[in-house]
Amino acid sequence: GVHRQVLFASLGFFIGYQLVKRAEYVHAKVDRELFEYMRHHPVDFRSPTEKKRIGQLLEDFHPIR
Repeated sequence: GVHRQVLFASLGFFIGYQLVKRAEYVHAKVDRELFEYMRHHPVDFRSPTEKKRIGQLLEDFHPIR
């Protein structure tokens, strides 16, 4: 009856909440490790001195016909 629907809804909410909380923890942990690596190795993450334009990144277009 209705009591089962309420039980399963609350159980689903609780399990979903725990899964989201765990996923956020894992992502925060990975972010923290990556930022720590970037802080210890700044040479690997330097930005290029001059920015390229979109025309320099794309190949020239040559129509077939």
